[in-house]
Amino acid sequence: MSLRVRMRQALREAMRARDKVAVSALRSALGTLDNAEAVPVDESALRGLALEQSPVGPGATEAARRELSEDEVAAAVRAEADERLAAADRLTDPAHTDRATVLRAEAAVLLAFLDA
Repeated sequence: MSLRVRMRQALREAMRARDKVAVSALRSALGTLDNAEAVPVDESALRGLALEQSPVGPGATEAARRELSEDEVAAAVRAEADERLAAADRLTDPAHTDRATVLRAEAAVLLAFLDA
């Protein structure tokens, strides 16, 4: 079973269990994966078109999304976890101890998927 599928299943379970930390980490990581698959927009091609030259009809505005390999998915999840750990390390002020703890817990949730 792919990493993304396991994360989506875990998100459903975390939502049922009302685990805010896991829900936050998984939603963010899945959103990052979705964004990474987005098709880049070529703005220069759109600027010169007159209205009557724009594409019309069914499917005219649809484009195939990029598909990430399992290694790319794992790298993106690892990067999300690393960002959280780095942010937690930067929060040295005692007033931010709670936020740093949450960030470390979110990173642990993501890293658990990479270890499995």
